[in-house]
Amino acid sequence: MSFPTGNRIDVDGSYQRLLSTARYPLRSPGDGPVVRNADGRRRVAYIELKNVSKAYRKRNIDVPALNGLNVSIERGEFVALMGPSGSGKTTLLNLIGGLDSPDGGAVRVGDSDLHAMNERQLTAWRSRHVGFIFQMYHLLPVLNAAQNVELPLSLFRMKPAERRQRVEVALSVVGLVDRADHKPSQLSGGQEQRVAIARAIVTDPELLLADEPTGDLDADSAHQVLLLLERLRAEFGKTIIMVTHDHKAATHASRIVHLEKGAMFADSPEAETVVSY
Repeated sequence: MSFPTGNRIDVDGSYQRLLSTARYPLRSPGDGPVVRNADGRRRVAYIELKNVSKAYRKRNIDVPALNGLNVSIERGEFVALMGPSGSGKTTLLNLIGGLDSPDGGAVRVGDSDLHAMNERQLTAWRSRHVGFIFQMYHLLPVLNAAQNVELPLSLFRMKPAERRQRVEVALSVVGLVDRADHKPSQLSGGQEQRVAIARAIVTDPELLLADEPTGDLDADSAHQVLLLLERLRAEFGKTIIMVTHDHKAATHASRIVHLEKGAMFADSPEAETVVSY
């Protein structure tokens, strides 16, 4: 896929206008049960986990990953999840993203009670509301950058022209529209991760879940990716939850939640006051 050089895009404004007002909206207000207070009003916190527990079976032994965890995250926050290996960071991310279900407690994102959804509902909900970013980029080597970004759109009925427009805007946001025809082998690691981020935002999700997104990058590339995540939050209103072991990376977040032994050990609104263990 190549883009005509004469069709330049106003990146700062077009992402919100195009993705949020498209003729084929990808977000639906009716994805799952609505959670309300006793007086009938919708609750305020965008993400809420109440008394959540999760264990995994290993060699006939239940190994706890989360123990009665309670966390609330507001819409538009950039939250870094920190903690030692085995503290439950990735498990928490998987529960929020509907990739796994808790053994006990409740997980709610927006108006959706994830525990009340079946697998089909969860799949539809994820495709509309969540963008995933991983340490490994998971780009298909036989496809170019634009084709990799376009893959999530195959789940929706959409005319080729709108797919093309969404892909171009997403690549413009991450600064790689000029690399649209390049295959992963022709890109640097930092560029590959930015293509992966474009793929994550092409459906206009409200929520971005990033698991060690800079773990495989050099310092300069990592810094570019973190600045991009900050921009997605500040300019486009994305809620971002990032798992990281890197204290320097965590300083880019607006809030740090520190986990230890499956429970919240510290919760800081400012990166400078992270409690170490």
